[in-house]
Amino acid sequence: LKLKLLRLCASYDRGFGASPSARNEVNDIVDQLKLFNPTPAGAEKGIEGNDGGTSSPLEGIWQMVWTTALDVLNLGASPVASPGAIYQVIEPPIATNIIDFIPRAQSLFPETFPSSLVRAEVKTRTSKRAETNRIGLDFESVKLAPVEILGFDAKTLPPFSINFPKIKISDLPGVDPETAPEFFDVVYLDDDMLIIQQNMPGGYFVSIKVPDCDP
Repeated sequence: LKLKLLRLCASYDRGFGASPSARNEVNDIVDQLKLFNPTPAGAEKGIEGNDGGTSSPLEGIWQMVWTTALDVLNLGASPVASPGAIYQVIEPPIATNIIDFIPRAQSLFPETFPSSLVRAEVKTRTSKRAETNRIGLDFESVKLAPVEILGFDAKTLPPFSINFPKIKISDLPGVDPETAPEFFDVVYLDDDMLIIQQNMPGGYFVSIKVPDCDP
């Protein structure tokens, strides 16, 4: 099932170029994998980074290979830049979403043409929720940093950053801490594959574990 899923992910550009029938086929495979989830409980263990040295099964660098989330798929509609590699780096209690952007016109030039790349990072703080395998998220900052400009290393240029007030959404008045909107559910987790379902705006993410997220 996993091999079939990965073949579909590669064939349809991680979901950006998927037809409705391809999305349905992937959803069917995900539903089947959920039944064989080797981590039906306890994925949230150690996610707050203060569990007495207990490591989190989610810890690691996860590269997205498929999504049905519209907030990510809409990035592919930009006429200016196309999404490159997408990662989720989980280092409890921090989870950082990374998206590399490449100028769309770059694909029209030969490989010898100097490349450009900008990296976006969204930093969140993770927390447990009462429901097993549910991970709460509180947004802390957004950073946009040039990595390469026309073949020149641009890492020394200052990034554009926004830091959010450190307010735990689930602690706000009138917010139920168990249903506060920022969370995802782990529906499948093994040593090399992670499938999550985000609450808002919805959608699945299929990711594989990788050794690094270097651009």
